[in-house]
Amino acid sequence: MGKEFLLAFIPIFVAVDAVGLLPIFTGLTQGISRPTRNKIIYQSMITAVCLAIGFILMGRLVFKFLGITVADFMIAGGAILFCIAIMDLLVQNKQERLPPEELGAVPIGTPLIIGPAVLTTSLITVDQHGTFIAACAVLANILLAGIVFTFTGGLIRVLGKAGANALSKVLSLFLAAIAVMMVRRGVLQIIAAHFAAG
Repeated sequence: MGKEFLLAFIPIFVAVDAVGLLPIFTGLTQGISRPTRNKIIYQSMITAVCLAIGFILMGRLVFKFLGITVADFMIAGGAILFCIAIMDLLVQNKQERLPPEELGAVPIGTPLIIGPAVLTTSLITVDQHGTFIAACAVLANILLAGIVFTFTGGLIRVLGKAGANALSKVLSLFLAAIAVMMVRRGVLQIIAAHFAAG
């Protein structure tokens, strides 16, 4: 059981990339009070858990029923992230840019914590190790992401307000680049599937 859990945990850990999400989370929540940030973390974890477990149990069936592919999901997620990044670059006040009560669900809960890569990896993990092991591995990674996000306050204190503002703008550019990458990969997958079918 332990070995199978580890084999399921590692690829999902790579797909979630909790440490890599830390600077993006810091940029999105810069200027938000600690209690509100904690609520955002909690909301993001609940959103991620519900989406991940629901997808593990019913993902293939829902996608097939709606005619949605992973590539479609990737393009949609990338479009959302790109809009968030543009608003972050153009609006000085983050409270005006995106209400804190919405940050936890979108974009942090999804598509940042639970995005196309994690959902795809989860489906593969279900096939390889079973539903229970896959669910446990996903839950452990979501918990780990929540713990990582909890310690973002220290980074903000080290940088100061001016440094945090500067970092926020730089990270928004990276967020936009990540969004473009997600859309590009989704489009390439659709093109590849079209030629494979033809």
